[in-house]
Amino acid sequence: MSDSQSNRLRAQIEEDIATGLLRPGERLDEVSLAERFGVSRTPIREALQQLAISGLVEHRRHKGAIVSAPEPRQLLEMFELMAEFEAICARLAARRLLASDETELKQAMAACRAAAQAGDTDTYYYENERFHRAIYRAGGNGFIGEQAMALHRRLAPFRRLQLRVRNRMGVSLAEHEGIVEALLLGDSALAAERAYAHVVVQGERFADLIATLSRAAAE
Repeated sequence: MSDSQSNRLRAQIEEDIATGLLRPGERLDEVSLAERFGVSRTPIREALQQLAISGLVEHRRHKGAIVSAPEPRQLLEMFELMAEFEAICARLAARRLLASDETELKQAMAACRAAAQAGDTDTYYYENERFHRAIYRAGGNGFIGEQAMALHRRLAPFRRLQLRVRNRMGVSLAEHEGIVEALLLGDSALAAERAYAHVVVQGERFADLIATLSRAAAE
């Protein structure tokens, strides 16, 4: 058993969580996963331990490993922090944007727009990730970018569910366009304000997320 094997398994399970194949609260049975991937339980156990460190998996008494299912209050707090990270990165990006960053942002926007027009939430989700990574890079602060990406991955299952809320993809695209507009203007305050509003979940938006999460768990 090698580190590369457990890392590969971790990446695959993480992808299954992000795409919704494995849902919040779902039990992760080592035997079933070992059979699925054709490996022993040892690398599966190590992969789950790695995911527990990142917060995507948690161990509960009498249930074993499950896909992390934070309480609504904790989920709200996590989205609040994510919004703050986004605002910081956008503020820095508006001041430090390079020509290469502008090109990447425009390409990501075009891909998001095409996915939204096609009604393809899966493709939109991945292009949305590309869009946010471009802002992190444009901010020019690697440490903040790493922290933002870590929380980004932690919230991946819930951010993906957001796209299932009616009209959310179109709203998200419009918000992206507003952020890019502020970045190209070099308006750091406006870029931060719009990036924060794009991610934070409050009021009806949070209620919609919780309702969607409950329905997905029941399916």
